[in-house]
Amino acid sequence: MVTMSSPPFNRLSGRYRWLVCALLFIATTINYMDRQILSLLKPILDDQLHWTNEQFGQVNAAFQAAYAVGLMLFGAIIDRVGVRVGYAISIAAWSLAAVGHAGVATVTGFLLARVALGLGEGGNFPSSIKAVATWFPQKERAYATALFNSGANVGAIIAPAIIPWIAFAWGWQFAFIGMGVAGLLWLLLWLPLYDVPQKVARVTRDELAHIRGDADAIAQDARTARVGWLELLRYRQTWSFIMAKLITDPVWWFFLIWLPDYFKKTRHLDLKKSWVHLVTIYAIITVLSIAGGWLTGYLARRGNDVSRARKTAMLIFAACVVPILFATHVSPWGAVLLIGIAGAAHQAWSANLFTTVSDMFPKRAVASVVGIGGMAGSVGGIVFPLYAGKLLDRFSAAGNVTAGYAVLFSICGFAYLVAFAVNHLLAPRFEPFALTSEHS
Repeated sequence: MVTMSSPPFNRLSGRYRWLVCALLFIATTINYMDRQILSLLKPILDDQLHWTNEQFGQVNAAFQAAYAVGLMLFGAIIDRVGVRVGYAISIAAWSLAAVGHAGVATVTGFLLARVALGLGEGGNFPSSIKAVATWFPQKERAYATALFNSGANVGAIIAPAIIPWIAFAWGWQFAFIGMGVAGLLWLLLWLPLYDVPQKVARVTRDELAHIRGDADAIAQDARTARVGWLELLRYRQTWSFIMAKLITDPVWWFFLIWLPDYFKKTRHLDLKKSWVHLVTIYAIITVLSIAGGWLTGYLARRGNDVSRARKTAMLIFAACVVPILFATHVSPWGAVLLIGIAGAAHQAWSANLFTTVSDMFPKRAVASVVGIGGMAGSVGGIVFPLYAGKLLDRFSAAGNVTAGYAVLFSICGFAYLVAFAVNHLLAPRFEPFALTSEHS
């Protein structure tokens, strides 16, 4: 394992890395607000487009397919051109695509707009995870990842609170335009403030030493050649990340896409009423998901190595999703609590899962591995909305849509325990290993 010889956190005079984390947080918040607009506007667009649940699922599946391609492409691009340029290209592309939604008025038009959005958004997580690996030592990465990843929850809190208001006040088109402009404004912060640590004048010598950690590990990583996708697929460690993303990412997409419809169809709460429930769910997720980074650090301080601490935390989070099985059998606010806990567990799980990549792989391969695994998660996100749409149409026709949601919540409840088992079989320990190219 890499050991950290830098000064203790509380003795450091520099905190620039946390500014970097804040930039990643803001971008992720914008990213998830963009993603949620369509599901929040579904009750309005239903009356205009008259689409079926299956068609809505197809539109979201198209986004996922494009997002999968975007993840792969941006993973390779970011490992080649760096985070600063790669992330700027990504957010510019998805912001322009968000604005483009305002110009369409058919199911096909929305499908094409979602494809463009998905391609652009593919750069978010490869960029963010590589930035964390670049700016934070190993012992801080899970916490930093949990912090920036909480932007997903904050975005999901803000979106239900303001998107319906914008749509009812000025028209649904302005919801898309506003978020696109927000992304473009973020670039005005990113480009002057971000670079690698050694090129930022405001990074102190102490902070740079803290970031670098073990000098030998940094030197070894600097000598590592770029690694291609096919070579990375030779390693079971890559597959441990791929399979965990494939199994669990669709659950989060299910929450983002279908929760407004769930409250409308099973609880008879339209958007003007259900926004309070949605905001509460994501508020719960935001508060509790920070435990994703904290718990691993706490277990490590109790004498566990990083690998054991991370695995223990991930198992706990996987178990916390199981009670969502009862979401259709309790009151609306009981469902809010169960879904909130499950969503928080997902985000805590996700923060640690992302960090396993930088635990095991050299920095030069991190974005590529995250891109490959993210693509796998998007493949699951393609299949699950299609399945959910067909399932809900079938149960709706039978007059029992609640039973359809019960089936979907059951799948969500057990997904993480299955993913944990598969991940553990493929990567019994999260620790650095040598790529073949490092010996050449």
